[in-house]
Amino acid sequence: MSTTATILDAISADASTGRPIPDAATREIIGYAPEHTVADLDAAIAAAKAAQPAWAALSHEERSTILHAIADDIEANAEELAQILSREQGKPLDGPNARFEVGACAVWTRSAADTVLEPEVVFEDGAARAEIHYDALGVVGAIGPWNWPMMITVWQVAPSLRMGNAVVVKPSEFTPLSVMALMEIFTRHLPDGLLTVISGGRDVGAAMAAHSGLDKIMFTGSTATGRKIVESSAHNLARLTLELGGNDAGIVLPDTDMSGMMEDLFWGCFINTGQTCAALKRLYVHESVYDDVVEGLAAMAAQMPMGPGLAGGNVLGPLQNEKQFQIVSDLVEDAKSRGARVVVGGEPAADLGPLFYRATVVADIDDGARLVDEEQFGPAIPVIKYSDVDDAVRRANASEQGLGASVWSNDPDEAFKVATRLQAGTVWVNGHGGLNPAVPFGGTKASGYGKEFGAHGLKAVASPKVISR
Repeated sequence: MSTTATILDAISADASTGRPIPDAATREIIGYAPEHTVADLDAAIAAAKAAQPAWAALSHEERSTILHAIADDIEANAEELAQILSREQGKPLDGPNARFEVGACAVWTRSAADTVLEPEVVFEDGAARAEIHYDALGVVGAIGPWNWPMMITVWQVAPSLRMGNAVVVKPSEFTPLSVMALMEIFTRHLPDGLLTVISGGRDVGAAMAAHSGLDKIMFTGSTATGRKIVESSAHNLARLTLELGGNDAGIVLPDTDMSGMMEDLFWGCFINTGQTCAALKRLYVHESVYDDVVEGLAAMAAQMPMGPGLAGGNVLGPLQNEKQFQIVSDLVEDAKSRGARVVVGGEPAADLGPLFYRATVVADIDDGARLVDEEQFGPAIPVIKYSDVDDAVRRANASEQGLGASVWSNDPDEAFKVATRLQAGTVWVNGHGGLNPAVPFGGTKASGYGKEFGAHGLKAVASPKVISR
């Protein structure tokens, strides 16, 4: 029996009662997810409430020591976790994918443990002094997505634990085993009831969003679902952190030599086979370099190995589920019907498996096409020609979403000027999507609100208390 099977045995339900979870690449069943109910959710929240006060009573140093032990355990089990993730989510082991994601889980756990959050003196005149202290909120509900299921769950869970909260986790129905496997590592080091995973359907997620026992809800997913969570949370006034969809724009400025940046541009578009909230989704390129960028990006896409995640050397995998595969296919077909030019890809890779879609670069396309206006969340990038930088900025900002954006140029000062004009929570220069656990991350407009990472992330899962004396 493999070590991976050992972890799966620990988290899987019985085949007679659980929901079968397929391998994203081969569609064979890899395990069974428990079908938890709203009653199970109620019990988990009650247990969390009971366990939380003793956990909050520990010092930050004590909780941080436990988080470091968890990070050590993640690293000790990294290959097992990566194999479960690769099979369930579809991302290959190699490249910036499954092994990378598991490694990031340890890094972000350690960052949450080590980030300093001291009381802040906000007023002092010799006679009076006012300080802000940060207390635990209570119980945090963490609702995660299927694209980076382990890493994003850690973004929610590790800071919450660090600040003295209990956590109830609701993973996506598509990737419950990955999250359950990772949380199995966490719970080895935590008091009973402090952290529970509830693997249920949409009825459980809806009940979680409206549950009176939760003090905070953290959600990463679509804008449409985020709006529903805002409505549901009004009943109990739970605090919210929402990281919602993005239709990130990139702008390549005039006369930019992209030859040394083409690999960074490619991964900005295609990391996790394009299934990333803050991936580059539409690229505006000045007419002076348009043909060079299109050809360079297409050449890169054509030579990147795609295939099942457990096969060594692959760096692009399948779409994770049938619905997302159909969305990507429909958007590319719509672009074709409008006369857009498919430079590379533009079709399923049926020889690799049912949910594989070839890395696709679409040129001679414009705003108004669905592939430009809608978030594709897959391996298809539209490249739009422009002639005026002010117009490119206007078009980049026209989306209701504002998660990330990027500017590409050989002139850092000019790139910075353009970056300040883009409406996004994060703007990168000569890169796209790179994250740092010490640097705040979060969207604006319909891409959500609230910041994660670093001291801002700790404050987001804490209750600020002013002490004046």
